[in-house]
Amino acid sequence: MVEQFFEFFTTHWQLTSVWVILFLLLIKTEGARGGAAVSTSQMTQMINNDNAKVVDIRTKDEFRAGHLPNALHIPAKDMHKRMNELESFKDTPLILICKTGTTAGATGAVLAKAGFNKLHKLRGGILEWQGSNLPLVRD
Repeated sequence: MVEQFFEFFTTHWQLTSVWVILFLLLIKTEGARGGAAVSTSQMTQMINNDNAKVVDIRTKDEFRAGHLPNALHIPAKDMHKRMNELESFKDTPLILICKTGTTAGATGAVLAKAGFNKLHKLRGGILEWQGSNLPLVRD
């Protein structure tokens, strides 16, 4: 089976090249959707130097299990209904946090459509934060 794939790729290298390029562009586009990904150290600097606000979009139970100090909690599924709570932060850097860093982009896209232009997302999500042994608050 692998030999057939290899044969197809070598025989139709132009078609394969186009698909690879399209796939890479898709990954780049989706990765940038909803704000730039930031590391835990970049996020800490943004909070300390730029007064960035952290918006935790995880579920209520996940938030209670541990969240960043002073994080605003607006679950992703409620963002449309509760977006008005963020209106005063339209010109403030917002850092979106989800569990793994993969779903914050969709919420960021919703906020971008609403006029929020300083959006970021934590690369690796709360799991990366925990993995770096950074502080969490538990409710």
